[in-house]
Amino acid sequence: MDAPQLTSTLDLLRWIGWAQRKAGEDWIKERELSHEQSFALGYLVQRPGAIQRDLAQVTRTSAASVSSLLQGLERRGLVERRTDPGNERSKRVYATPAGAELIAGFHAAMAGIEESLLGPLDPAERESLHALLTKVTAELPHPTR
Repeated sequence: MDAPQLTSTLDLLRWIGWAQRKAGEDWIKERELSHEQSFALGYLVQRPGAIQRDLAQVTRTSAASVSSLLQGLERRGLVERRTDPGNERSKRVYATPAGAELIAGFHAAMAGIEESLLGPLDPAERESLHALLTKVTAELPHPTR
């Protein structure tokens, strides 16, 4: 299969984004996780004891979807839910040490991917590209979580 014809700057940016996303998805799949599961684990590592409602809000899904997602992670021993003392209806969610370890290398892997993608550029070119992209994105709305 021939490489696609990339005629615009935005086509090129999308291709770079695709390559980065594909590498991240491959890293996640190697750990037998879905994108949603890996996100939930990462969120829980950063915010131990979050409540399910917080996780539903940040992932923009329903409480039922989060519950199902967590059940799958619980079966694998990657998260645990604990009842709040004095409030039997409230459960806090924690990544287990095994869950935290499973995704621990994600940021390092993404840094390696960035290095690979930007490998053809010398340091001055990288700096120029960064400055130009910073200028372009300065006026864009920020993504929300």
